[in-house]
Amino acid sequence: MSNNATIKLEEITNLEAMSLIGSEDKNLKVLSECFGKKISFRDNVFTIQDCDDVIREQIHQVIYALFEVAKRNRNVTEQDVIYACRLVSKSEKVDFDELSSVVIGRTLTGKAIAPKTRGQLRFVRAMEDLPVVFAIGPAGTGKTFLAVIKAVSALKKGDVKRIVLTRPAVEAGESLGFLPGDMKEKVDPYLTPLYDALHDMLGVEQTDKLIEKGVIEIAPLAFMRGRTLDDSFVILDEAQNTTPSQMKMFLTRLGFNSHMVITGDVTQIDLKYGTKSGLTDAAELLTGIGEIGILHLTSDDVVRHPLVQKIIERYSERT
Repeated sequence: MSNNATIKLEEITNLEAMSLIGSEDKNLKVLSECFGKKISFRDNVFTIQDCDDVIREQIHQVIYALFEVAKRNRNVTEQDVIYACRLVSKSEKVDFDELSSVVIGRTLTGKAIAPKTRGQLRFVRAMEDLPVVFAIGPAGTGKTFLAVIKAVSALKKGDVKRIVLTRPAVEAGESLGFLPGDMKEKVDPYLTPLYDALHDMLGVEQTDKLIEKGVIEIAPLAFMRGRTLDDSFVILDEAQNTTPSQMKMFLTRLGFNSHMVITGDVTQIDLKYGTKSGLTDAAELLTGIGEIGILHLTSDDVVRHPLVQKIIERYSERT
């Protein structure tokens, strides 16, 4: 027999309660949706309607994990709620301390950037430990953003002398000559996600200055041929749209004291039908090489709007 259950938080401040519940009760609504139970909060007490002991214990674990986040003066996000619910539903421990303890970098306003999921944490640690890292996963898992943040942090620390950002311009068939403008203007439309992360870390003005000086280089993948990239942090984005020969060409550009991060989503391959993706080919071929990390992120690592995860999972079910 089920009935209403309560969970009381002792000594919670008003600010902590606001963070925990969310603006306009958004976090509370997400929590209710995750468990399919109507949950209310008043006078430091959560009330869960029509709730058995098992569900109450799961909600209890989620609430206390999120409370620990709020106590550290960090805003609890809807994604935090969803991620905690996912872990609890799999009988896994919810530990945001492990995630928040790893600060990758800081935005222009000083906000600390830390991994939001265990998959992202593995990706960040791989970038710290290995010269070549593949991050394969769906949209919204933070692959590109985290790679650029890591690159900018390495540049600021003096670990590398420049950042090289590239991606295959599949939509233009790697033939960009017909487009107006200089190389930067031709490639820019394909690199918006990379610019977004750069602007978060450096601001528009500083980003433009570093590009002008050549400290940050933007180039289509075809322009990597014949080069050796020393003292560089090199990011290949949208790598699912490379061919195996293009991927081999790119990987063999690795120079001394350099790092390479290759990101891509194998569910969004735009190559001609029958052409094998260089990303899937490399992931298969290079598995087992100790200096190369191959990370697979999943819908559990999506940090965009909660609906994005549902969309990804529904498409995955069909395939």
